[in-house]
Amino acid sequence: MSEKRAKVQESKRKLESPTVLLSRRQVLFFTAGTLVAPYIATKAWTVHHDGVETHLDRAVLAALEDSPYVYVSPLRSDGEESRCHGEVWYGWYEGSVFMTCETKTWKVRSVQSGLNSARLWVGDYGRWKGVLGKNTSFTAGPKFDAKVSISDDEKNLSQLFKELARKYPKGWRRWEDRMKKAHKEGSRVLLRYTPVHA
Repeated sequence: MSEKRAKVQESKRKLESPTVLLSRRQVLFFTAGTLVAPYIATKAWTVHHDGVETHLDRAVLAALEDSPYVYVSPLRSDGEESRCHGEVWYGWYEGSVFMTCETKTWKVRSVQSGLNSARLWVGDYGRWKGVLGKNTSFTAGPKFDAKVSISDDEKNLSQLFKELARKYPKGWRRWEDRMKKAHKEGSRVLLRYTPVHA
């Protein structure tokens, strides 16, 4: 086939193929969406959660609404994670993660010793410590850093108990009396983890 005839057939094929015409607005929208979509997916959003301004990635916010656990590691003075990374029941309200912990745990003792930073991962990755050793799969999940404080706010403690009853109905029936008694006796405290802006 001659070169000239090949060019004619290629032109004919292009004319016969379906053509999609886009308006200038559609082209701009498509181009902008293609460029911006990856940014939107990971952007840290400022949200008002229960009236409190919070800066968190969308993946973290979505996980906090639905996840059964957070995995918590207090941060040492050099910013490195502690060896403690346990999975914990929690409540998410007033722009913070709340949990109840025994006073003898490192989560509480680290705050009492002046270490008020922590890293939290959100999701359900199973138990941190198992028969086969430590499970670190949670470290691939959504995470954020937070400032930690021990709260004596009865309203927040009451709200946490309601959240625990809602999220963990079977487990809460077994733990409710023990947890409430431990708070009255002072062997458990309420911890508040407030996200810090990345």
